[in-house]
Formats: sequence, C-alpha cells, structure tokens
Amino acid sequence: MSALRRKFGEDYQVVNTNRGTTFTAPVKKKRQRFVEKNGRCNVQHGNLGGETSRYISDLFTTLVDLKWRWNLLIFILTYTIAWLVMASMWWIIAYIRGDLNHGHDSSYTPCVANVYNFPSAFLFFIETEATIGYGYRYITEKCPEGIILFLFQSLLGSIVDAFLIGCMFIKMSQPKKRAETLMFSQDAVISQRDGKLCLMFRVGNLRNSHMVSAQIRCKLIKVRHKQHPKPELEHA
Repeated sequence: MSALRRKFGEDYQVVNTNRGTTFTAPVKKKRQRFVEKNGRCNVQHGNLGGETSRYISDLFTTLVDLKWRWNLLIFILTYTIAWLVMASMWWIIAYIRGDLNHGHDSSYTPCVANVYNFPSAFLFFIETEATIGYGYRYITEKCPEGIILFLFQSLLGSIVDAFLIGCMFIKMSQPKKRAETLMFSQDAVISQRDGKLCLMFRVGNLRNSHMVSAQIRCKLIKVRHKQHPKPELEHA
C-alpha cells in the first residue's frame, strides 16, 4: 500500500480480485493556493505590532489599496469638508468686520464685495477655488486678512488636489482588470533546456491594442529539507 501511494499518489483505488472488494484510499484535502489565479497573494501578516501606525504613516499607499467605494467616499468627504471649512472662514471674516450689515451700501468697502451671508461666501470660495471668476464677487485691497486667507486657500487646494487626484489616477491605472484579458495554458510542462530543467507554460493576450503593456511575474514555491550535519567520529 505504501509503495502504491508513493507511486500513484493519494487518489487511487486498490481492487482485490479474489474477494471482489474495493479499497479506496482517503482523498487528500485540497490545499489553499499561495497565489490565486487573479494574482492575489493569500499571505496575511500577523503579530507584527503597530500595524495601524504603519499604515497611517504610509497614508497614500493605504488609500490606493482601499476599495473603490471607500476611495470615493473619502474623495467626496474631503472636498466637502474642505469647502465648508474655507467658506466658513470667509463668512467669519465678513461677520467680524461687519460686512454683512453693509451688504447693499455702495459707499462701504467690504473685504469681499457682494458677500451678504453664508451662501454668498460659499459661492465666492467655489468661484475662487475652481478659478471660475464670474467677476461679481472679489477681494478688495483693504482686507489684508482676506489676502492671507486667499494665499492659504490656494496652497491648501493645490495640496488636496495633488494628493486625491494622484491617488485616484494611480488606482485607475492598476492592472487588476487587465489580468482578465490574459489567458494561461491549462497545463504546464517541465522540459530540459540548455541542460537545465525549466517550467514552461503559455500566455496569450486577448487585446489587439498594446497601449497598456502587460507584465507577468511568476513565483516558485519549493520545499527544502534541512540537511542534518553528519556526526563526526571520535578516534580513541
């Protein structure tokens, strides 16, 4: 039995022709794949310590690895919160200076012209941030705090745009869906090439356009047995 198991593997049957009975060896359990067919590695890190802080320190890569629904949620919330906070700062400046009480006074010079309430302050921020510039709302020269806030707004907007748009661009360019148009042969062979045993299989590209190149990486998992050192003989 053990000789047959070594020769034919676990999935085999032994038939006794004398008694007409069949002995079926236990089928070997299917092992979990180290690498799935879609390229995902089934490796989970554990007991590393400080995993959360490590992910936060590399926030950009963490956002890229998130699922699309979380990326879109973070994208929308970040812009919405930033818009509301900056519009509130413009409204606070107008409120402290008393511009809201002189909205329709032509003889009064406000910090931002034609800002009467929070919706008008929000519209001014959107027009400035999106570089629309309708010309109806604008900063006057008698408002140094408005000029400083405008500079801070420009820097913050550039940082947020570069961070979020760069994250979305990299996530869209990831070749996860690209792998679905690559075909691998069902069987692989081991043959001798140039005096060495080589594992060979075929890969086919279904796309006619090669604008987006495909790169293939393979991983070989090999079990190595430890060789115990031979005991040394002591001579008397």
